[in-house]
Amino acid sequence: MKHYLKLMRIHHYLKNVLVFAALACSGMLFDGEKFLDCLLGFAAFSMISSVVYIVNDIRDREKDRNHPTKCKRPIAAGTVSVHNAWILAAVLVVLSGLCNYLVFSLPATVLLLAYLLLNLAYSFGLKKIPIVDVAILVSGFWIRVHYGALITGIQVSNWLYLTVIALAFYLSLGKRRNELKQTKDGETREVLKAYPISFLDKMMYMCLTLANAFYALWTMTAETVSAYGEYLVYTSPIVLLITMKYSLDIEGNSDGDPVEVLVHDKFLMALCLIYMLSMLAILYR
Repeated sequence: MKHYLKLMRIHHYLKNVLVFAALACSGMLFDGEKFLDCLLGFAAFSMISSVVYIVNDIRDREKDRNHPTKCKRPIAAGTVSVHNAWILAAVLVVLSGLCNYLVFSLPATVLLLAYLLLNLAYSFGLKKIPIVDVAILVSGFWIRVHYGALITGIQVSNWLYLTVIALAFYLSLGKRRNELKQTKDGETREVLKAYPISFLDKMMYMCLTLANAFYALWTMTAETVSAYGEYLVYTSPIVLLITMKYSLDIEGNSDGDPVEVLVHDKFLMALCLIYMLSMLAILYR
């Protein structure tokens, strides 16, 4: 059983918490009906993201067997057969569809299907095209936030969308950068050869600067201040500290995967907790 859970990459479900972003920032997190909708949406998104991981692992199993760390993935290691992996993927598609049906919204359903198709296209070849590969990774973050907004009927500020997009570009470019730094000569994936380290450095920190600026602007807009008061701006320094600590981590030996960075840094987790508690105190005081 543990091999199947590993194949599903349960720990990456942390990214799907973004489905709750619109609800949390609206001040209605404790609305029982909307929270349940978000919970079902989270389940739908988590299962469909597992399908993407499974298909990707099936496609890359031969390459993964020659990789120092990816060789431990269940399909590459032979602990889960390709046949059983396809069966699991099919079951997860059905379960995801059921959860999505329970909170049905046509635009949200289209978004969920778009996420699946985009990421399958990524696995089947788009990941080899520079910039396109990063754009698809970024679209996944935006889709999560917008999906959560659609199933709960909440409108999200454009500044907040811009914050998510800029931050997602930073995370994705940082992952590419560290993958490139840790890959030995001659073993680099084709797409990584198209990215000079200097380009990735400049672009990722440009996107980080924009993300912090967009977030600060969101906290100071007239709509935000009128809805939640003027104190949200004081969470901006906490966001800055979180991104600084994350940047310090990926300047080390990390492979740049956002989830791996977060779960292996207790100080970073503590900063994120402080941010969430601060937001709750301000939005729900």
